[in-house]
Amino acid sequence: MHEDLQKIRQQIQDVDAQMAQLFERRMRLAQSVALYKKAYGLPVLDKAQEARVLERGRERIDDPELVSYYHSFLEDLMGLSKQFQHHILEGTKVAYNGVAGAFAQIAASRIFPDAALAAYGSFSDAYASVARGENDYAVIPIENSYAGEVGPVMDLMFDGDLYVTGVYTLPIIQNLLGVPGASIADVHRVVSHPQALSQCESYIKRHCWQTVAAESTAVAAKLVAETGDPTTAAIAAAETAAIFGLDVLDHDVNESTVNTTKFAVFTRVREDRRPGGGSFILLFTARDEAGSLAKAINVISDYGFNMTALRSRPVREKAWQYYFYVVAEGDVSSPRGQRMLEALSGQCDKLKVVGHYAAETDLKEGKMI
Repeated sequence: MHEDLQKIRQQIQDVDAQMAQLFERRMRLAQSVALYKKAYGLPVLDKAQEARVLERGRERIDDPELVSYYHSFLEDLMGLSKQFQHHILEGTKVAYNGVAGAFAQIAASRIFPDAALAAYGSFSDAYASVARGENDYAVIPIENSYAGEVGPVMDLMFDGDLYVTGVYTLPIIQNLLGVPGASIADVHRVVSHPQALSQCESYIKRHCWQTVAAESTAVAAKLVAETGDPTTAAIAAAETAAIFGLDVLDHDVNESTVNTTKFAVFTRVREDRRPGGGSFILLFTARDEAGSLAKAINVISDYGFNMTALRSRPVREKAWQYYFYVVAEGDVSSPRGQRMLEALSGQCDKLKVVGHYAAETDLKEGKMI
């Protein structure tokens, strides 16, 4: 019986291989369709053509039991075709959380300078937009040098299906922004996010300014631009000034120069960008047995992978259960990495590799670190 099952699975693999070649051929033809539509200003969606494709699909299937399944298969296939055509016509699309001028938008624009950026109100909305195929990538913060890890994003990694293909560090440099023509001498109050106000506390006190809290640094800059009041300034990034038509009245007003945020790039397709090196993110739940966590950690080190981060988070909807977040250096896709994962699975109830990427990139200087 086992041999019969193996033969059937091998036949399925053979069919899958043929379908992969046909899929690639079909998508390249869809690319030609997209270029034609672009040349003649036609929309991607053509409902009449889709209806014809579905009707012809019914005629191709002899087994009545399979007709509805083939209908669903064609609908999914045409959905992928439309996503691909939109990508060709519109270019790379990147989601980020926040509003224009927020640090997430600044990070996204530096990582993808030629992409179309889309703002979302939350981490989960930006993440979900990529999972649905609306965007190619999402740029989301995963850690801040002051505030620590971003727990909700770690939960998205644990529960979701997207992969991390890059991690970038953005130095958080605050600037004093005012309306055009204003000067530091005009300023009586400053508005910004509470964390930014705290980072610039000494600078603010030296000038004896009043402080006003805002939802974000970008919202603060927008408020100053809308009021047009030279006595009110915002504390935000320099790029934010250009977005809202403000002047940079003073640079680098935060007291600490070590405040940085790490942003991860999420996508639907796993991309091993740096075979033989880089880092990977691993999430797992240890078995409910004595010493299982210690054994799991030892497995990673025993195979020669250097852990640079180890954190725990509660599993949602399961009281007093935790999952573990590991960042380690090395190539998890190598034979040694695969042996490590196989050994680690013996100590874990759930185990997933969330990302494998090259060295972290400093977005200020554009250098690999």
